[in-house]
Amino acid sequence: MKISGHFKVAAVFGDPVEQTLSPAIHNAAFEALGLEIVYLPFRVGPKGLKEAMASIRALNMLGVSITIPHKERALKYLDEVDLHAKEIGAVNTVVNRNGRLIGYNTDGMGYLLSLREDTGFTPKGKNVVIIGAGGASRSIFYYILSGRPKSVVIANRTIKRARSLAKEFRPKFNVAVEASGLEPEALRPYLKDADLLVNATSLGMMGKGALNAPLDVLPARAVVSDIVYRPVKTELLKKAEARGLKTHTGLGMLVHQGAIAFELWTGEKAPVEVMKKAALRALRLQ
Repeated sequence: MKISGHFKVAAVFGDPVEQTLSPAIHNAAFEALGLEIVYLPFRVGPKGLKEAMASIRALNMLGVSITIPHKERALKYLDEVDLHAKEIGAVNTVVNRNGRLIGYNTDGMGYLLSLREDTGFTPKGKNVVIIGAGGASRSIFYYILSGRPKSVVIANRTIKRARSLAKEFRPKFNVAVEASGLEPEALRPYLKDADLLVNATSLGMMGKGALNAPLDVLPARAVVSDIVYRPVKTELLKKAEARGLKTHTGLGMLVHQGAIAFELWTGEKAPVEVMKKAALRALRLQ
């Protein structure tokens, strides 16, 4: 890629950002369509978020991706927030439109697109258990609820946070919503009837930590999903496969949520297959 003075800059703000594959997938997409845009990772700590958001205007950036731990806190630095992102209470994509910063959330839609594509699963009439109550979890929770499931349980290490999220979302949807802690004995009653278990936390990222869920009680029809994509097969997914359960990795969510962001920034149709291949190359799977 030969960079000239005509190039625009897009970026990802997070802490950490070393694990992200977003530069690989977006730069491959920009190059494939011949767009003069470059995508860069910036490590932004909690104390630097305000200044980093202001830099989008100051540097006339095209936009940014927002990742952990900023998806909720970034809201207060925006000029406008998309209706869905406002209801979710978190953003992962910011578009700079002539100096106005507009926030969107593409996580949940990208997740559902990937889940359906990879496993055929749709939420309607199903029982779902979601682990985590952070920014990515909020978006997945919202879009799962939009798909009219039978029930959704939100489980979190801090049960107070899970209860707060359940209370916030319950009135918006005609769905049975409950909260749970993460202890195996707390999860067990919900998992025995679950059609989908989602790890929407960073547990297992870069091989650090693992979700201790009692997979032995899941029914044979259940799908076990993990939004972590590095490694692609987390310990959770390996254990699920050993039980003969269908699994879903986080790589597809990364690509599909990124593709939606790409289209918001550029107005062009995202080359999804190019982005998938770039992600696989970055993970040395091809």
